[in-house]
Amino acid sequence: MRYKISQIKLDPDQSHEDLEQAILKKLRRNVKIRDISIVRESIDARRKPDVKLVYTLEFSCDRKLPLEQASKKEYKIPGCSTEADGIKAYKAHGKEPESKDRRRPIVAGFGPCGIFAALILAEAGLNPVVIERGEPVEKRIKTVERFWQEGILDPESNVQFGEGGAGTFSDGKLTTGIKDIRIGRVLQEFVEAGADKSILYKQRPHIGTDKLRDVVKNLRHRIEHLGGEIRFNTKLTDLVTEEKDGRHLLAGIYTETGGAQDFLETDRLILAIGHSARDTFRMLLEKGLNMEQKPFSIGVRIQHPQKLIDKAQYGDPSLAERLGPADYKLNHRCRNGRGVYTFCMCPGGQIINASSEPETAVTNGMSNSVRDGRFANSGLLVDVRTEDFPSEHPLAGVEFQRMYERRAYEAGAGDLPETDYGSFKSSTEDPVRRSLPDFAIESILEAMPFLGKKLRGFDREDAVMRAVETRSSSPVRIRRNDDYNSSITGVLPAGEGPGYAGGIMSAAVDGIKAAEKIISQQ
Repeated sequence: MRYKISQIKLDPDQSHEDLEQAILKKLRRNVKIRDISIVRESIDARRKPDVKLVYTLEFSCDRKLPLEQASKKEYKIPGCSTEADGIKAYKAHGKEPESKDRRRPIVAGFGPCGIFAALILAEAGLNPVVIERGEPVEKRIKTVERFWQEGILDPESNVQFGEGGAGTFSDGKLTTGIKDIRIGRVLQEFVEAGADKSILYKQRPHIGTDKLRDVVKNLRHRIEHLGGEIRFNTKLTDLVTEEKDGRHLLAGIYTETGGAQDFLETDRLILAIGHSARDTFRMLLEKGLNMEQKPFSIGVRIQHPQKLIDKAQYGDPSLAERLGPADYKLNHRCRNGRGVYTFCMCPGGQIINASSEPETAVTNGMSNSVRDGRFANSGLLVDVRTEDFPSEHPLAGVEFQRMYERRAYEAGAGDLPETDYGSFKSSTEDPVRRSLPDFAIESILEAMPFLGKKLRGFDREDAVMRAVETRSSSPVRIRRNDDYNSSITGVLPAGEGPGYAGGIMSAAVDGIKAAEKIISQQ
């Protein structure tokens, strides 16, 4: 029989080979254990430096175990059940297309949402066409590195645009607050495309930007093998609609590749355009899509020595050699009602320039898979409300972002403005302070001492700060109904850009759901 058992603990110097003995110790029985698989692995550092690795496991046993207490003398095994089922299998079942002449669905954008939407559509035999304004990952890496080294920005292919989306230049974090059967499918696809198997059970899984580049390329090849087509350097520029029974229906799209226009006939378009496609937002608004303002956040990247974080979180920084570099997640509610929180924490990572428009400065963080850098960084963000926007226009949030990105560019003399926390709190002329709205400055100054109490050393005066972080989420929501249709039937907004996801996993899941809506209509 197969069992699931929780709260199995190992010391940091133990290995997975010690799990069998740990199970037997908890069972208090001399039984034969076999086929152990890890469901969940987390770190318990509440009694630092006595840190433990905590596991939920599945295993088989040569005899039936007592899971209910029959008498006072019989030992009931705590945390053990027969609910072992591993990662639940998921597959979107679709119909074969009725004819080869049927118009192919189109996916605009090839980040996590677009990748998984295209994959599910291709598996259903619908031969999707993907259009991506940026470059394939091999070329995109060179374009981005040229920008970092020489300051030459390509507005169409950069940290925000291109194969894999903004996540390609990040830590490849796979944490999410959603619960959905499709999560297992996404993780399994990542593993089959080259990610480490540990993402299937780690509490805070990540791939790393170095490995993620190969993973997204392998997913592209799989989509193509299944009949999908990916067109890079191709931007969505217009929608063509027709009216029927009082409804506006999608009839096709125009694209631009290298200055040349092309028309693609289609009645199904998944908008997986990402949170930085500002020119596309404007075009869609002009075409009549129902759009509204959405709150987001603004702030800085803050950087500390990784050893400081390891000591604060583990008690003994040497434990990082076994457990991996420590991370954190902090928040504080200010007197003004604003929330201040850390976002996209990158252990052993680096701060990068993530601009996508000329004469703007946008910051983000990035880590490789081994996270072996000397520094840790994270976004330190403050809530932005829609009443902070300059107008009631649906794209006013975009203009709010752009205003502070331009301020940061000026304050940093064409680069990311940089300071330390000591200077930030003492000088009103500090370049990072000049890159932020007053409410964000006020909120960060109030929150830092409280965050320093939660994580010792976080508020040290030599902590590096760089501005400005504005792209944690979209400032726009493109409204859709339960069938994912926008105000134009056949146009399905999905993922981060249209305001329905926040991170790689939730965007990928939303892309799958959008594909399912199309498949169900076959």
